[in-house]
Amino acid sequence: MTHVKIFLIEDDPFFGQSLKYYLSLNSDYEIFLFQTGKECLENLHKKPDIICLDFGLPDMSGDKLLKKIQKTNNAIPIIIISGQEEIEIAVDFLKSGAKDYIVKNNHTKDLLWNSIIKIRENLNLVQEVEELKEKLEQKFSFEKTIIGQNDAIKNVFLKINKALNTNINVSINGETGTGKEVVAKAIHYNSDRRNKPFVAVNMAAIPKELIESEFFGHEKGAFTGADSRKIGKFEQADGGTIFLDEIAELDLNLQSKLLRVLQEREVIRLGGNEIIKFNARLIIATHKDLAQEVKKGAFREDLYYRIIGLPIELPPLRERGNDTLLLAKYFIDLFTKENKIKTISLSKEAKEKLNKYPFPGNIRELKSVIDLACVMSDGKEILANDLTFTSINDTSFFLSEIKTLKEYTAEIILHHLKKNDNDVLKTAKKLDIGKSTIYNLIQSSENDK
Repeated sequence: MTHVKIFLIEDDPFFGQSLKYYLSLNSDYEIFLFQTGKECLENLHKKPDIICLDFGLPDMSGDKLLKKIQKTNNAIPIIIISGQEEIEIAVDFLKSGAKDYIVKNNHTKDLLWNSIIKIRENLNLVQEVEELKEKLEQKFSFEKTIIGQNDAIKNVFLKINKALNTNINVSINGETGTGKEVVAKAIHYNSDRRNKPFVAVNMAAIPKELIESEFFGHEKGAFTGADSRKIGKFEQADGGTIFLDEIAELDLNLQSKLLRVLQEREVIRLGGNEIIKFNARLIIATHKDLAQEVKKGAFREDLYYRIIGLPIELPPLRERGNDTLLLAKYFIDLFTKENKIKTISLSKEAKEKLNKYPFPGNIRELKSVIDLACVMSDGKEILANDLTFTSINDTSFFLSEIKTLKEYTAEIILHHLKKNDNDVLKTAKKLDIGKSTIYNLIQSSENDK
């Protein structure tokens, strides 16, 4: 809280002005000076952050004004300034909800200054907690973070709700970029484990020789380079959730060790003897078909049945219909809010272009495309030309309907011709076809017009 509104109610003009001047030395403080309780009550609509009031006012007593203020807004911190030194009076005010009681003397200014600093620090803390709470709710309320109205997504919502009521293992399957970790976090942060750790481990990102150390931890001196004790991921996740992403990438030998850990719910650090119990919910994810991996001999059948639990299938974006535009709008709003700029709309042509593109990178790719489009736009509207698809799979000519081979061939040639600024020679070389094929296609297109 940088700017602080302070109401100062003091019927002694000289003393009131003196306090106002002193407090105004802090440029963050905006001081409002009133001489009566009535003036204070009439200005509460200005929403003061702190109120400093004199005990003996001409129109009402300090305790009466305190109650009237609290009736309007019980959250405003109130400091009592009084010529009364009786301990009983001070205690009564503090019991009634006043934050501080300051006696008028030569030290009043300094005491008031310090009291306001303490209250301000507490207000800052409360504000930070509220902001963190709001961010947490926004981040992990799955109705807000998993955007969509498609039937497949509604089924995902249903499965998440089912998962929240128990500690059953959850297995999430979907292509890269469909939001598997978002779903895992939605389950964790909406369950009774929300205040415990969420520990994510990406199997594909950890070298095979380091997996055991990451999973189970190690003691100092367990191997060359183990200069200190390391707590493993399962131990870290105790009481919370452990999310094993790309589980299908786990080596068969390590699969057997993982199975034992999940059966016993205990680990032993490498180089150690202590048995460490843990209680963590397991959520796994993969873009592969685990059942097929079992049939191929690449994944243990006993581990498969141990971890499969409640299966959640995430559909690729290309199968979610109008959800693409809903997500695009969500990412536009998110980008403009984070960058503190005015909202940007999507043109009709841009919407059509988004709907035709298959998004092989799914939601992750869509966000990247939208972020770039917001930057490339005029700041008011995203046009079709502002949308740049940079997928490693060049499929911007999405084959969305059944066509003949001749029609597909024509579409591919025209796509690359446009991409090469109608340069026939360059296009022919790129596609390894004769120039005459392209000229004949152009001539045919002209005749069809």
